[in-house]
Amino acid sequence: MRNMESSRSIIIVILLGLLVLGKAEIYIVTVEGEPVISYKGGVDGFLATAVESDSDEKIDVTSELVTSYAHHLEKKHDMLLGMLFEHGTYKKLYSYRHLLNGFAVHISPEQADILRRAPGVKSVERDWKVRRLTTHTPQFLGLPTGVWPTGGGFDRAGEDIVIGFVDSGIYPHHPSFSNHNTQPYGPVPTYRGKCEVDPNTKKDYCNGKIIGAQHFAEAAKMAGAFNAEIDFDSPLDGDGHGSHTAAIAAGNNGIPVRMHGFEFGRASGMAPRARVAVYKALYRLFGGFVADVVAAIDQAVHDGVDILNLSVGPNSPPATTKTTFLNPFDAMLLSAVKAGVFVVQAAGNGGPFPKTLLSYSPWIASVGAAVDDRRYKNHLTLGNGKILAGLGLSPATHANRTFTLVAANDVLLDSSVARYSPSDCQKREVLNKNLVEGNILLCGYSFNFVIGTASIKKVSETAKSLGAIGFVLAVENASPGTKFDPVPVGIPGILITDVSKSTELIDYYNTSTPRDWTGRVKSFKAVGSIGDGLKPILHTSAPQVALFSARGPNIKDYSFQDADLLKPDILAPGSLIWAAWAPNGTDEANYVGEGFAMISGTSMAAPHIAGIAALVKQKHPHWSPAAIKSALMTTATTLDRAERPLQAQQYSRSDTLALVPATPFDYGSGHVNPRAALDPGLVFDAGYEDYLGFLCTTPGIDAHEIKNHTNSPCNYTLGHPSNLNTPSITISHLVGTKTVTRTVTNVAREETYVITARMAPAVAIETNPPAMTLRPGASREFTVTLTVRSVTGSYSFGEVLLKGSRGHKVRVPVVAMGYNR
Repeated sequence: MRNMESSRSIIIVILLGLLVLGKAEIYIVTVEGEPVISYKGGVDGFLATAVESDSDEKIDVTSELVTSYAHHLEKKHDMLLGMLFEHGTYKKLYSYRHLLNGFAVHISPEQADILRRAPGVKSVERDWKVRRLTTHTPQFLGLPTGVWPTGGGFDRAGEDIVIGFVDSGIYPHHPSFSNHNTQPYGPVPTYRGKCEVDPNTKKDYCNGKIIGAQHFAEAAKMAGAFNAEIDFDSPLDGDGHGSHTAAIAAGNNGIPVRMHGFEFGRASGMAPRARVAVYKALYRLFGGFVADVVAAIDQAVHDGVDILNLSVGPNSPPATTKTTFLNPFDAMLLSAVKAGVFVVQAAGNGGPFPKTLLSYSPWIASVGAAVDDRRYKNHLTLGNGKILAGLGLSPATHANRTFTLVAANDVLLDSSVARYSPSDCQKREVLNKNLVEGNILLCGYSFNFVIGTASIKKVSETAKSLGAIGFVLAVENASPGTKFDPVPVGIPGILITDVSKSTELIDYYNTSTPRDWTGRVKSFKAVGSIGDGLKPILHTSAPQVALFSARGPNIKDYSFQDADLLKPDILAPGSLIWAAWAPNGTDEANYVGEGFAMISGTSMAAPHIAGIAALVKQKHPHWSPAAIKSALMTTATTLDRAERPLQAQQYSRSDTLALVPATPFDYGSGHVNPRAALDPGLVFDAGYEDYLGFLCTTPGIDAHEIKNHTNSPCNYTLGHPSNLNTPSITISHLVGTKTVTRTVTNVAREETYVITARMAPAVAIETNPPAMTLRPGASREFTVTLTVRSVTGSYSFGEVLLKGSRGHKVRVPVVAMGYNR
């Protein structure tokens, strides 16, 4: 009787599965049973595949144990779907076996409900979208003199370390990734990735420097977002972003950056000898889908990458996830860290506003963006003697000469073409070459530049094709928050970004230009000259926190409640970074067809940290991801080049750029200091169990939800989430007195450390013990006690400093907000 009932219920479920009423979507499903990374045995016929969490041994994914168990999981996924739904009513896109036990499937919302109720299914989440979030920075960071020599020079820096890039692919023919003019690359026995073959050339994408190249687009295709002609059904970079990030982290050293006949220096990655493994899951027009990104991460860890760079974050909160730390994306990254992979993620570009971070979890190194010491400036000198400042990476007009200014609106071939918005100089065919030739073309910065349908590159091409000596692009009204970057051009050109300066220019032009009664120009009398903008100016007021860099406080849920965890973790250069570009890349209109691009974003900051982490990993191959992260954080600086406290770019009341004192919510631990990170003295180590303890201790997270995402019960808590052994201390709701514990491990010679602390007056701080001596490899605990003195309604900032007798300095930022109760 019981068997008949179960058969009948299965038939009913199958019939329900045929009622595909809603529009099909992609869902990420997790099921009961351990993935490879954490399977400790218990299934008949399959021995354990997990390694001990405190071991630095990696799983051998090529072993018969692992491959047979992974195949077993995939078969179970197929059986579950085949039992619930009629063949043809669903499409499985991926099986996740190594870091998660689950799959991505294309089904209707009604089928998703059936899956949620099916035995053995733990979670069913609708897929969501993600988005993409150097010539000078190696010198700025002191790599050539202070870091590379310790690893055998630039030609050995990062040797045999594999950095995986989940991004938009790679342009494999770029000199930044060439294996010519370098010593031959040998095999890396620990890496097992594959190289896809280009469907057109029939050649694969690897060359020794590029060690793996794969692409993931099943979810994008199923969602109807994929266009093979522009997105490329291969690892080839369709927009330039992936090539740029890979070159920042691991591009070859000394690559000349040439554009328009000028050289802008020589480019190098942070770890020029590191290998590049490409996992393309982002695409030009739409970004990417989490199902594809999760598949890429799963494959990267399976293949054996050492470091994973993610210049990618969610477009918006996942629809069904309450906790920022628990979703298929972050849970997958927790498993990656358990497998020994150091994970770097861009913090996001939503700054300068608070709570704009897109990278939340303690197992991830979340990177904010800094402005380095290089600035490009230019100027326009008018015939009335006024000098107007602007931006323009361009050569100067001929010395000691002025040239006539002609406005685009005054040199139209036919007045009826005014409807084409001719003032922005995007269409050469509507302008009169006879009137433009030999003069400086004056153009207007229209809204088309903001939305990307107009570009400075096109203004330059228009002016050049009409025989102009140069061009001026004037901003007459700027939207609040519009970011202007200098763009390299081949002829003299300048962008006047200050609206008041543009007004001065237009007033001078109008008063100098006589017109007839119809408004037609009688003669052009305004003159000017453009300065040389090719040479950068180096500033001591650097680094600064870039305006766009996402800011804390970190949040623990999508109702934006503050987390007891500081983010971002660290700051790295991310503004105006020169690096490789894909000539077929169309992501940046000003660099279409170019081999290099100078762009900004936390996407550029993250690979700086990935490359520097490769150098730390090369020197200390057995360090855990947490130890590497700790070394980077505790040695970071909170001072600029002039030894003044770091400043952050911010808006003033008039929406102009201002500088304000930076806080840990802007920079985390501070700006990366690679030389110090190689020898940090002490590290704050943590592992998988500690991160589980953090999750199980965080208020509002359901233990059942944690088990669903991690396959682990809450057997271990920390008492309070701020007790997680990170190199920062955050208490978002401090009532009365709170004591937190930290454990440090000595990774240098025997040394005595004196522990001191300071804090803003609203919160008292004490440490215990006042000093401690550690032998090599030894670990010791210390406590930090915080007490509310006065309730201010805002956060108090401070630090704990461990000063070693041999010169090591270990700095821990402290953040707390006091409450009455």
